[in-house]
Amino acid sequence: MNRNLTESDILYEDNHIIIVNKKTGDISQGDKTGDESLIDKVKHYIKTKYQKPGNVFLGLVHRLDRPTSGAMIFAKTSKALARLNKMLKDRKIQKTYWAVVEGIPGREKDRLEHYLKKNPKTNKSTVFIKETPGAKRAVLYYKTLKKGRNYALLEVDLQTGRHHQIRAQLSKIGHPVKGDLKYGAKRSLPDGGIMLHARRLRFPHPVKGTDVVIEAPVPGNHWNLIDKLDNV
Repeated sequence: MNRNLTESDILYEDNHIIIVNKKTGDISQGDKTGDESLIDKVKHYIKTKYQKPGNVFLGLVHRLDRPTSGAMIFAKTSKALARLNKMLKDRKIQKTYWAVVEGIPGREKDRLEHYLKKNPKTNKSTVFIKETPGAKRAVLYYKTLKKGRNYALLEVDLQTGRHHQIRAQLSKIGHPVKGDLKYGAKRSLPDGGIMLHARRLRFPHPVKGTDVVIEAPVPGNHWNLIDKLDNV
């Protein structure tokens, strides 16, 4: 069900950027489903809040998968968009995720390096251990924040930004994200989401140059599982 954004969805806003806590199920930008996208919702929010006439400029800096939640940056000016795009390319935007995975990883923390190849027809990435034609190098670091009997809460720092990277790499080591049927999870979640959340963003402000650090609260729904992991 589509719904308008409220002040509680906004994590940060100034004249240049707006950072939104994306809900599970929202699409980052328009696709073949025809569902209202998050970029359209943010435009509507800005237009309504500031009573702006005409079209609202808004630039999409990066995307999150539809079943994923968490912090997303949008640019409110073309200058901010150009600078943020360069930061993204230069890996100056640090992205940290939380993931609840099936099973308990053997190592408390680790560096994962694989090669990912996207299949556009299935919208899925295949993971290879060694360099493979058409596959791109993918690197992430994870550490275990909390362990239960059947699930663990991991904090993941991305070093590269590949298609379905966290989902694919964690599945490859035998620990798919909870709810992620596409990558081997045992069962789905009621809202069709997965327990992967863009928890933290850190980057220099594209205009002011100051350090911006934003944390996105986890959704209420099934994320209350992390408070009782010891028992599940």
